[in-house]
Amino acid sequence: MEDETQTVTAFEGTQKIASGTPAEVALNVKKRGGADGTILIFEDASGRQVDFDLSGTEADIAARLVPAAQRRPGRPKLGVTAREVTLLPRQWEWLARQPGGASVTLRKLVDAARSATAGRERKRQAQEAADRFMLAMAGDLPHYEEVARALYAGNYQRFTELTEGWPADVRDHARRLSEPAFDWPDGPA
Repeated sequence: MEDETQTVTAFEGTQKIASGTPAEVALNVKKRGGADGTILIFEDASGRQVDFDLSGTEADIAARLVPAAQRRPGRPKLGVTAREVTLLPRQWEWLARQPGGASVTLRKLVDAARSATAGRERKRQAQEAADRFMLAMAGDLPHYEEVARALYAGNYQRFTELTEGWPADVRDHARRLSEPAFDWPDGPA
């Protein structure tokens, strides 16, 4: 789930009403009068429920939803954020001897580690996102527990069979979030 553009999806009951950037969805929800809490919004990457402050004008709402990376000092075009790293003296000495210095070496080490575990991490994130969404939206629906077991077992056929009777928008969104969790020889069926 490496997409740099955060997307969210809003549901009113079991009906999907909007999907897109946080600002797009928040403005759509505001227009629908969803500030009373009857509309649930989920981050697509994590499956977590999010709340937006829908007070004020459309410009106020959009300004609050500007990604934090665009508001930080530093080199925002590159997405660079300065943070503290705590290492032992011997580790700092080793980093200082590397070509390009500590920052370049740390970036290379992080990228290598991410590449080595990218498939497993993507699968785990998809499982967690789908499960969080399903718990909130389908926790009381038939076969929820069996669906969750199929998700973590990597059994796509069982997952789709058991979700078939769910409300269409909930079923389709759960399936979309879960796709990276399954091992596909040639992509999804």
